[in-house]
Amino acid sequence: MTPQDEVYFVSKGGVMKVILLTDVKKVGKRGEIVEASDGYARNYLLPRKLAIPADKQNLNELSAKKSAEARKREQEKQEAIKTKEKLEKEILVINVKAGENGKTFGSITSKEIADNLENQYKISIDKKKIVIKDQIKNIGLYTVDLRLFEGVIAKLKINVKGEARKE
Repeated sequence: MTPQDEVYFVSKGGVMKVILLTDVKKVGKRGEIVEASDGYARNYLLPRKLAIPADKQNLNELSAKKSAEARKREQEKQEAIKTKEKLEKEILVINVKAGENGKTFGSITSKEIADNLENQYKISIDKKKIVIKDQIKNIGLYTVDLRLFEGVIAKLKINVKGEARKE
């Protein structure tokens, strides 16, 4: 270490700039550059590996990580857009047991929709990302929202077909 790198141990008015490695209550979130009192930083944040000094090398590493994360998020968003375009062209068919009047025995759940998507189109979507506005309790066509990514919502058409009950 050169004397210039050790500047963070010398405080300016008792304040030290640090980069947080984890979320710290009342201080900041992971990846933020914050100013903490000199004693708090040296005696609490640094020894517990909650933060690292905000020197040139650490700042460069932080900016490299942030740009890599931004590229990854953009790539995930593009994949979500492709998936959205594919799903909006398709109609998911779900076969259920139904009575003669078209009522299903139970309602269609988001888990059933996710399982059918996986089986029919090999697209894996978490059931928590499927938004069913009204319960699906009858045979017919329905539309549900799939939250694929932040700001990317696909409208999936579902055709619920009934199988007559065998007695």
